[in-house]
Amino acid sequence: MVKSVTNLGRSGLSNWLLQRVSALVMTAYLIFMVGYFIVNPSPSFEQWVSLHSSLAMRIFSLLTILSIAAHAWIGLWCVLTDYITVRLIGSKATPIRMFLQLAMIALILFYVIWAIDILWGI
Repeated sequence: MVKSVTNLGRSGLSNWLLQRVSALVMTAYLIFMVGYFIVNPSPSFEQWVSLHSSLAMRIFSLLTILSIAAHAWIGLWCVLTDYITVRLIGSKATPIRMFLQLAMIALILFYVIWAIDILWGI
Protein backbone atom coordinates (compact mmCIF):
# COMPACT_ATOMS: atom_id res chain seq x y z
CA MET A 1 0.00 0.00 0.00
CA VAL A 2 1.27 3.46 -0.89
CA LYS A 3 1.45 5.73 2.12
CA SER A 4 0.19 9.28 1.96
CA VAL A 5 3.67 10.67 2.60
CA THR A 6 4.76 9.63 -0.89
CA ASN A 7 2.26 11.86 -2.67
CA LEU A 8 3.08 14.95 -0.57
CA GLY A 9 -0.39 14.96 1.00
CA ARG A 10 -2.36 15.51 -2.20
CA SER A 11 -5.39 13.48 -3.14
CA GLY A 12 -5.97 11.62 -6.37
CA LEU A 13 -8.49 14.24 -7.41
CA SER A 14 -6.04 17.10 -6.96
CA ASN A 15 -3.39 15.18 -8.94
CA TRP A 16 -5.90 14.50 -11.71
CA LEU A 17 -6.99 18.14 -11.81
CA LEU A 18 -3.43 19.46 -11.74
CA GLN A 19 -2.43 17.17 -14.59
CA ARG A 20 -5.42 18.24 -16.71
CA VAL A 21 -4.87 21.96 -16.05
CA SER A 22 -1.15 21.66 -16.77
CA ALA A 23 -1.95 19.81 -20.01
CA LEU A 24 -4.26 22.67 -21.02
CA VAL A 25 -1.57 25.27 -20.32
CA MET A 26 1.01 23.30 -22.33
CA THR A 27 -1.47 22.85 -25.19
CA ALA A 28 -2.28 26.58 -25.23
CA TYR A 29 1.45 27.38 -25.34
CA LEU A 30 2.00 24.93 -28.17
CA ILE A 31 -0.93 26.31 -30.16
CA PHE A 32 0.33 29.87 -29.61
CA MET A 33 3.86 29.00 -30.73
CA VAL A 34 2.66 27.08 -33.80
CA GLY A 35 0.43 30.04 -34.68
CA TYR A 36 3.35 32.42 -34.21
CA PHE A 37 5.50 30.35 -36.57
CA ILE A 38 2.68 30.18 -39.13
CA VAL A 39 2.39 33.99 -39.08
CA ASN A 40 6.19 34.47 -38.93
CA PRO A 41 7.70 31.47 -40.73
CA SER A 42 11.24 32.78 -40.42
CA PRO A 43 11.39 35.19 -37.46
CA SER A 44 14.41 37.41 -37.11
CA PHE A 45 16.40 37.58 -33.92
CA GLU A 46 14.82 40.95 -33.12
CA GLN A 47 11.30 39.51 -33.50
CA TRP A 48 12.19 36.55 -31.29
CA VAL A 49 13.69 38.80 -28.59
CA SER A 50 10.71 41.15 -28.82
CA LEU A 51 8.27 38.26 -28.37
CA HIS A 52 10.05 36.82 -25.35
CA SER A 53 10.85 40.13 -23.67
CA SER A 54 7.20 41.05 -23.14
CA LEU A 55 5.87 40.46 -19.64
CA ALA A 56 2.83 38.51 -20.89
CA MET A 57 5.02 36.06 -22.81
CA ARG A 58 7.38 35.63 -19.88
CA ILE A 59 4.47 34.84 -17.57
CA PHE A 60 2.98 32.47 -20.16
CA SER A 61 6.37 30.76 -20.53
CA LEU A 62 6.77 30.54 -16.75
CA LEU A 63 3.31 28.98 -16.39
CA THR A 64 4.25 26.49 -19.09
CA ILE A 65 7.53 25.61 -17.36
CA LEU A 66 5.72 25.09 -14.06
CA SER A 67 3.05 23.05 -15.85
CA ILE A 68 5.69 20.80 -17.41
CA ALA A 69 7.28 20.31 -13.99
CA ALA A 70 3.96 19.48 -12.29
CA HIS A 71 2.89 17.21 -15.12
CA ALA A 72 6.22 15.38 -15.07
CA TRP A 73 6.19 14.98 -11.29
CA ILE A 74 2.69 13.50 -11.20
CA GLY A 75 3.47 11.17 -14.09
CA LEU A 76 6.73 10.00 -12.52
CA TRP A 77 5.06 9.59 -9.12
CA CYS A 78 2.39 7.39 -10.72
CA VAL A 79 4.95 5.22 -12.48
CA LEU A 80 7.13 4.86 -9.38
CA THR A 81 4.24 4.01 -7.08
CA ASP A 82 2.85 1.52 -9.61
CA TYR A 83 6.07 -0.34 -10.36
CA ILE A 84 8.36 0.10 -7.35
CA THR A 85 6.27 -1.91 -4.88
CA VAL A 86 6.92 -4.48 -2.17
CA ARG A 87 5.05 -7.06 -4.22
CA LEU A 88 7.27 -6.56 -7.27
CA ILE A 89 10.64 -5.77 -5.69
CA GLY A 90 10.51 -6.87 -2.07
CA SER A 91 11.16 -5.22 1.25
CA LYS A 92 13.56 -2.65 -0.23
CA ALA A 93 10.87 -1.17 -2.49
CA THR A 94 9.87 1.72 -0.23
CA PRO A 95 13.42 3.05 0.32
CA ILE A 96 14.19 2.64 -3.39
CA ARG A 97 10.97 4.44 -4.36
CA MET A 98 11.62 7.25 -1.88
CA PHE A 99 15.19 7.67 -3.19
CA LEU A 100 13.97 7.77 -6.79
CA GLN A 101 11.22 10.25 -5.90
CA LEU A 102 13.71 12.52 -4.14
CA ALA A 103 16.04 12.27 -7.14
CA MET A 104 13.17 13.18 -9.47
CA ILE A 105 12.19 16.13 -7.27
CA ALA A 106 15.80 17.36 -7.27
CA LEU A 107 16.11 16.99 -11.04
CA ILE A 108 12.77 18.70 -11.77
CA LEU A 109 13.63 21.51 -9.34
CA PHE A 110 17.04 21.94 -11.00
CA TYR A 111 15.42 22.22 -14.44
CA VAL A 112 12.76 24.66 -13.21
CA ILE A 113 15.37 26.92 -11.59
CA TRP A 114 17.53 26.72 -14.71
CA ALA A 115 14.56 27.60 -16.95
CA ILE A 116 13.58 30.51 -14.70
CA ASP A 117 17.16 31.77 -14.81
CA ILE A 118 17.11 31.63 -18.61
CA LEU A 119 13.65 33.20 -18.83
CA TRP A 120 14.06 36.01 -16.31
CA GLY A 121 17.85 36.30 -16.24
CA ILE A 122 18.08 36.20 -12.44
